[in-house]
Parts: sequence; structure tokens; C-alpha cells
Amino acid sequence: MPDARGAILDALENLTADELKKFKLRLLSVPLRDGYGRIPRGALLPMDAVDLTDKLVSFYLESYGAELTATVLRDMGMRELAGQLQAGGCGGPGAVAPAATTDPPWVPVQPAHFVDQHRAELIYRVTEVNGVLDALYGEVLSEEQYQQVRAETTNPAKMRRLFGFAPSWDRSCKDLLLQALRSTQPYLVADLERN
Repeated sequence: MPDARGAILDALENLTADELKKFKLRLLSVPLRDGYGRIPRGALLPMDAVDLTDKLVSFYLESYGAELTATVLRDMGMRELAGQLQAGGCGGPGAVAPAATTDPPWVPVQPAHFVDQHRAELIYRVTEVNGVLDALYGEVLSEEQYQQVRAETTNPAKMRRLFGFAPSWDRSCKDLLLQALRSTQPYLVADLERN
């Protein structure tokens, strides 16, 4: 069974040139989960199926990239191909169940993670950023990312830089950030959880 990347590529290679163009245009307007950015239109439009697969996986990771691909295919009325995509190895916590033909063309997504819901508050209220960074080092942050965040001069600037890396994180990375926040900023997390 192919991995999610292979399943995305298989689905995109089954599209005609016109369908691939339509897919890319719909991808520019499909609703995204919080914390994810759009692939720039100028980069997206000239891509072939292989390049588009790579871009989807690099922007959204395999699981969410497969989910987005299936969502756009359903929106185009290609439910069978969307179902084949998910049957081809895209199952997992971020994947969506195949829709019946009577389902609406949209697909519900998981509720936003705590760190996405409280992004603004965390940027301005976290006071012990270095402890958070130390907890994430090696697990979530590379050496280069760690140093980039540490180089910022204020705590809000550090948190803003840290959240700049979040679009490439999966749910487990965000869970690790929440765990680090709970251990370094327990009262802040408790306050945010009450609201």
C-alpha cells in the first residue's frame, strides 16, 4: 500500500490537464485549518502532478495534504477518486472518512488545537520562552530553528518566530508545545483553558 505522498501523486496523475488546472485553482480557495498558509498562486499554477505533490506534502505534511487533496477532489465532483486516494494509504488521525455520494462537497476538520486557538495570547503572555524552546529542542525544533528563535530580543518576538514554524507541525508537535507550556507556564495555560 503506498504512503500518503504516493497516494496523492496517484490521484493527481489520474487528472487530465484541464482537471489538474481546475484542482490548483480550487486549492487556492479551499478553507484551511488554523495555522496553515496557502501555497502562493504564482508557484502553484505552473506545477505538474509531481511538483504539486511535493509542495502539498512540504506545506501541509502527508496526512493533512492528503485530506486537502481529497477535499478538493470531492469539491470537483470526483468522489470516486477522492475515495481511492484515502483507500490508498491516507488513513490516520488527520484523514477524513470517505464521503457517501449524498454528502455535501465540504469535509469537516478537527477543532483547532489549543496552541492555534490561543496563538495571540501565547505570543504576548508567555514569559519563559527559553524553557519552552529547551523542551522543544531536538523533538520539534532543529538547531537552526532553535537559534533563530533564541536570537529574537523580546519574548513576544521569540513566540512569533516560534509560531512561524507551526504550519509544518502536526498535532503531536503542537501537543509537545502545549506540554512545554504546561510545565513552564502552568498558570497561563490554566487561565487560557478556563476561557
